[in-house]
Amino acid sequence: MGKVILIVEDDPNSMKLTTDLLGILGYTSIKAVDGKQGVEAARVHQPDLILMDIMMLNMDGYAACHAIKAAPETKKIPVVMLTAVGYELNKRLAAQMGADGYLTKPFTRQQLVEAITPFV
Repeated sequence: MGKVILIVEDDPNSMKLTTDLLGILGYTSIKAVDGKQGVEAARVHQPDLILMDIMMLNMDGYAACHAIKAAPETKKIPVVMLTAVGYELNKRLAAQMGADGYLTKPFTRQQLVEAITPFV
């Protein structure tokens, strides 16, 4: 089994695209559709990497990233924000919440590879 990547994404099309690309690249995906599910999935599954959307219901990606990085059992899991929001302010806020990387949608296969390679 390859490395496991948790995808936290509420848009079904983005989820499918990301899951399919990761599968082609040899990674196993775990899915969560909001920040709360993402935090729980990170705790239970201890993935090698988390790809986190920002704008989601129940708990946004910033809060979920902060919760993951604040918990002793998940704080060392790298989190790459994967979002349509590309403003510098959002990138800085993501970094303040503990994000290890930032990738803006839409992205190419090569951009995804470059974003995840340092962590898996």
